[in-house]
Amino acid sequence: MTTAKELMQAYHSNIQHPDALESLFTADGAIELPYLSSLGQSWRTIGPGNIKNMITGLLKMAPEFRFINIKYYIETPDQVFAEYEVDCMFNGKPYKQMYMGRLVAEKGKIKLLREALNLYPLMKLLEL
Repeated sequence: MTTAKELMQAYHSNIQHPDALESLFTADGAIELPYLSSLGQSWRTIGPGNIKNMITGLLKMAPEFRFINIKYYIETPDQVFAEYEVDCMFNGKPYKQMYMGRLVAEKGKIKLLREALNLYPLMKLLEL
């Protein structure tokens, strides 16, 4: 059985490889970024193909997007909570961000990854 922590490690390791990332999610698996709704952005992406497309789009804007300084705080076989950072260029502008994520595993795949982030760096990047 693949644990939630192993799935999160695979997600972080494969962020540059949308095809590999797609295979980590259940058919109805989702990535949620609830705080993006305050910026008028879609905050929920459901299904492996849609997740692959979202990550592909992200990498077009931030080709060097990678998670660094990953710290795990809560871990059970089915859930994990971690904090991680990104430090890259986003559309030619510096982007440094702290994320925190809760991953729920189901039958060896990602059922849900809900991430939160500090909106200020994102708003500054988007000049809002």
